[in-house]
Amino acid sequence: MKLILRLALGAALAMGLLAGIVSVLQRHLMYFPDTAYVTPAQAGLAGVTEHVLETPDGARVIAWYGKARPGEPTILYFHGNAGSLETRSERIRKYMARGLGVFMMTYRGFGGSSGQPSEAANVADAVLAFTTLTGLGVDPLDVIVYGESLGTGVAVQVAGEKRVAGLVLDAPYTSMVDLAALHHPLIPGRWFMTDRYETRRHIAKISAPLLVLHGEEDTIVPVAMGREVFARAPEPKTLKTFPGAGHDDHARFGSYDALYGWIAALRADGQRRQG
Repeated sequence: MKLILRLALGAALAMGLLAGIVSVLQRHLMYFPDTAYVTPAQAGLAGVTEHVLETPDGARVIAWYGKARPGEPTILYFHGNAGSLETRSERIRKYMARGLGVFMMTYRGFGGSSGQPSEAANVADAVLAFTTLTGLGVDPLDVIVYGESLGTGVAVQVAGEKRVAGLVLDAPYTSMVDLAALHHPLIPGRWFMTDRYETRRHIAKISAPLLVLHGEEDTIVPVAMGREVFARAPEPKTLKTFPGAGHDDHARFGSYDALYGWIAALRADGQRRQG
């Protein structure tokens, strides 16, 4: 009996140690922040202001906001797992040149924001970003939630909780657990992951129109995952894949035009319904 108890205790300790190791390791493999603080002006973005989101637990999260032209929607944008707001300044510039508003939040530990990123923190901060944006006078039905790569797991949870005009998922994955198994098959303990981003489960809660964008040669998030997410989503939904495109270069293959066309159709449909 004592031997059994010792074995059970040893197994429990080993499991606890493995859980701790996986919890720390997952974030080193998941988040690659550019920590440098850059202002919109330093990034060359005219008409974009910085907002600091003060979170309930004391973190300070930076967001950049460019107002939409009258009658145009605002994109609430959640970026991928690397870089910062500054590295996406050209994207912001393109959206604003089109008349679209942009509210882009970075994650904790990225680009001057305090704290450490995690799924729980990122989603809570994203909901706060939505509340901040609507508090600035933007109607929720003028908000299009956009998630890029890692950010798709954040965006889908915001759009599942809030009433918004639409949701765009750019290179979505089924879950971070699935990605971990794909890219790090020799690391044990996938069930101990705490940042799971289970898009497969959250997508069923979406009621807003959905656009999925995905490069067909994406080696980071396989297009098969994007297709599965799309298949599980309720209508109305649109899938645009780009032959020859990888994970983050589908803009060269027409994804901006696909996005702008989808937004135009979305707005036209909304106006018809109101009429």
